[in-house]
Amino acid sequence: MRLDELLDELQVRIDAVRGTRDRVHSLLEAVVSVGRELDLAQVLRRIVEAAALLVDAEYGALGVIGPDGCTLSQFLTVGLTDKEIAAIGPLPAGHGLLGEVIHHPEPLRLTDLGAHSSSYGFPAHHPPMRTFLGVPIRVRDEVFGNLYLTDKRGGIDFDTEDETVISTLSVAAGVAIDNARLYESSQRQQRWLRANAEITESLLSGSSRPAVLELIARRAQEITAARLADIAMPVAGAEGLVVEFAVGADSEARQGLVVPFAGTLSGAAHRTGRSVASPHASDDDRYPADVQVQDGLGPAVAVPLGTAAGESRGVLLLARPVGEPAFGEGELEPLVAFAGQAALALELGERRRDAEQIALLEERDRIARDLHDLAIQRLFATGMTLQSAARLVEHEGAAERVGRAVEDLDETIKIIRSTIFGLRTKDRESGPGLRARAARAVGDAASALGHPPRLSMEGLLDTDVPPQIADHVMAVLGELLSNAARHAQSTRVGVILKAGPGEITLTVSDNGRGIPAQGRRSGLRNLAERAEGLGGTFTVDAPDEGGSRLVWRAPLPTAS
Repeated sequence: MRLDELLDELQVRIDAVRGTRDRVHSLLEAVVSVGRELDLAQVLRRIVEAAALLVDAEYGALGVIGPDGCTLSQFLTVGLTDKEIAAIGPLPAGHGLLGEVIHHPEPLRLTDLGAHSSSYGFPAHHPPMRTFLGVPIRVRDEVFGNLYLTDKRGGIDFDTEDETVISTLSVAAGVAIDNARLYESSQRQQRWLRANAEITESLLSGSSRPAVLELIARRAQEITAARLADIAMPVAGAEGLVVEFAVGADSEARQGLVVPFAGTLSGAAHRTGRSVASPHASDDDRYPADVQVQDGLGPAVAVPLGTAAGESRGVLLLARPVGEPAFGEGELEPLVAFAGQAALALELGERRRDAEQIALLEERDRIARDLHDLAIQRLFATGMTLQSAARLVEHEGAAERVGRAVEDLDETIKIIRSTIFGLRTKDRESGPGLRARAARAVGDAASALGHPPRLSMEGLLDTDVPPQIADHVMAVLGELLSNAARHAQSTRVGVILKAGPGEITLTVSDNGRGIPAQGRRSGLRNLAERAEGLGGTFTVDAPDEGGSRLVWRAPLPTAS
């Protein structure tokens, strides 16, 4: 009997040794599997899967601690289906029992997690859980996140050996995460450098400013995996920024949008000259004006494109989908450097255009001097010679012809002098142009409408539109925006101002109740008379999707 007991005990110990050996092999395989990956997202997924497998847990999760050090910015789960996750609702933010491991980064093992003083219970549709094991993951001296494991299969509790195994895995996980972050950082840095080189090359090759802005926005969106990227630029005389280019989600709605300085991420970055970030752009109380137009967007950051006199020359806005990681310090540093390089490239492009403009003006001055000093003097001398010769011509018809030639020379001299005056005064008019006046009028209308209108401007508005026609355009724009604010009851108003070949077109559309068939139209009649007086047209349409679309057109003088 004693021999049988000893044999049974020996068998138990052999089984235990085998179990330990198998667990050590599994741990080593998990460490190798985790360390093999260089993509951070894959590393995190492998860590939580390996942890649940090692301790035979039914459910596992890995929570990444956010920049504030108190909440979770990312939460990966194992054991729950997509349907179950959707039924539970928003992912945990790091409160309750999960927050206990965040605030006290030490292993925590519980027999009944519901009995812990920090437990808040479970949300609706959450599966019941009893046993719990939480272990922090450290990357160097920083707590990166925590492993959470619940419900060991077989209905037994997590033991000391489980805690030791997961603690060992967490050390290997910290090394793997650090390697993945370093690799990701180096790859991102290379992509930023390539993007900067591409932008500089594009500018030096003569690309237009809109094309360069598009390149900046697209490269920033690709590198940061943003859902939305737009570039807003200040306009002289306007109390806001105008989105000159947008790409990604709601880009069409963002294009041409007048972004107010107050209550927006872009406005804050413009005024402070520093990057401004938000973990939840769609519901951030600090930026209420952004909430109206950025529904469905999560973490966002606005980065100034260079600064002058304490304010930016423009702002690059990037936003990720809801649930994605917030923009951390590791991402902001190269992003700010990229924005600075992009701003420098834009400034160099502007300086080159200024130099070209100066060269053009100097060439005009030279032509004007040559016309005055050479052509006019010669024509004047020729006219004097003909006048002297006319007295010597006895034939009446010939003398008359010589007189007409002298008058033609005088008229030619007047035309040349007028041309000289035009050459020397072109592009030197004072006061804001039509582009700045339109942006200011649209920005001022935001308070009356209750929402910022969307503005799109195309063509050479400041050079091809004469001042008298520009005044008509501003009067029509003010009247149409005022009508939309008083009568349309709309939630969206769009303004398109376009100077095309031989014509300027102003289109104002809204999604309001439309223009009633039987109603006062004296204001619209006045706008039609303005257009007809200039030889243009004014039309009122009712789009199929509702609201109204009013189009005012006027011809532009052709260049002589």
